Amino acid sequence: MELINFIEITPLTAILLILVGFVGGMVSGFIGSGGAFVLTPAMMTLGAPGIVAVASNICHKFPKALVGAVKRNKYGQVDVKLGLILGVFAEAGVLFGKGVMTDIKNTFGAVGTDLYVSAMFVVTLAVVGGFVFKDYRKLKALDDAGQGEVAAPLTRLARWVQSVRIPGTMIHSRGAQAEISVLFLIPIGFATGFLASAIAVGGFIGVPAMIYILGVPAIMASATELVIAFIMGLGGTIFYGLEGVVDIRLAMLILLGSLFGVQLGAIGTTYVKDYQVKFTMAVIMLTVLFSRFFYIPGYLGDLGMIEPLPGTMIRALKLAGDGILAVALLLGAYTVLSALFRGMKAHKAQQAVLARAEAAD
Repeated sequence: MELINFIEITPLTAILLILVGFVGGMVSGFIGSGGAFVLTPAMMTLGAPGIVAVASNICHKFPKALVGAVKRNKYGQVDVKLGLILGVFAEAGVLFGKGVMTDIKNTFGAVGTDLYVSAMFVVTLAVVGGFVFKDYRKLKALDDAGQGEVAAPLTRLARWVQSVRIPGTMIHSRGAQAEISVLFLIPIGFATGFLASAIAVGGFIGVPAMIYILGVPAIMASATELVIAFIMGLGGTIFYGLEGVVDIRLAMLILLGSLFGVQLGAIGTTYVKDYQVKFTMAVIMLTVLFSRFFYIPGYLGDLGMIEPLPGTMIRALKLAGDGILAVALLLGAYTVLSALFRGMKAHKAQQAVLARAEAAD
């Protein structure tokens, strides 16, 4: 079994981690997926093995998610009951997924976990990001047609799920405004937790599942996911901590930036429409996908699964991956901050109009 080493934290590394945490926090508060899809790759880029990046990211998640959930609950965006129930089933998925990750570490070492995490990112982001982007275009077309803030229509699957009545299993979801059987929540929660154990973010499954399967509006689904993230983060920290792979230094530095960023992101959601949240999700997902893709050939070569690549090619691929990750971080920051500033400007203009109207009276 290979010994997992933690990376050296220099002043520059610490500053970068805080900045990355700030951006990840803004994205987390805005779309409810924990922001870990930029944080995990960033820590791996700085040298942390995949399993350490995931474990440390999970560790920082639960206090940040709690802050975001409380903040957005003040705006009435959180379905607490749904989040708690999904969180319990997600915890089972985290425990199972942690076992998969540690088996890979014990068999293939740190590089094996790097390959596993990167491959999970590429597959998950391609499927979910593409689906969300398609849905964004459909809703954007409706808005451009002049239907404004009309709610997104329920999918056929969501209508069917809400129509099923299984005695003894029904709960009322405030977000879906319907009764839903707990039996539908079990696979959603478990899959969310399993993905969180692999890449430190389950929101890629949790948020779309609540939207497209349960019929919860996008704004409320992203907020409710923060409740699930809190539960998964607390349990996952314990599970991975027992394996000795949680780097508390990484977690605390990222948390330092995230706690500020998540509040800005949460405020930003009050000024945007559902389709704009989906656009943000899709663009950042697909950008990060390409970032991790460029690392995979190097991992395969290190494990002997393909012919080792020349050093110059490895460096070029790494540079490409690092550059695309930087683009993803900038896109996330720009999207959230622009939504926030536009909303504040519009609100200020509206208040000025009202003030002039009152003065005229």
